[in-house]
Amino acid sequence: MAELNHTIVWCSDQLRSAQFLTDILGLPPARTFFHFLVVDLSNGVSLDYYQKDGPVSQQHYAFLVSDEEFDAAFGRIKSGGLEYWADPARSQPGEINTHFGGRGVYFADPDDHMLELITTPYGSESGLQPASPQ
Repeated sequence: MAELNHTIVWCSDQLRSAQFLTDILGLPPARTFFHFLVVDLSNGVSLDYYQKDGPVSQQHYAFLVSDEEFDAAFGRIKSGGLEYWADPARSQPGEINTHFGGRGVYFADPDDHMLELITTPYGSESGLQPASPQ
């Protein structure tokens, strides 16, 4: 069985980016591992921030959180004056979504990576089955 262990998040300022995420999610500060700043998540997966020169390509990172964690993080998003959207296309500003009976919100980090908080995994009420390998 394969499990995601970590992913590298390219950024222009690793301290700023890692601290942004830990502040929003209410996580402990990032730890240093070689030339990375590592943000550990509760499921054993980490986001390893790697600073680079030049443009950073936008990526998307979604976080499954409890209702209480959503409320706390969403409160920090609003109190920080951050823009947020109900959709990744940014066409529904200032709104959240209620897909699959949960709540979701999108917001951008300092390098414009699209971050998403959801309280219910997508497809959980639709009866969708995982794609079979080809």
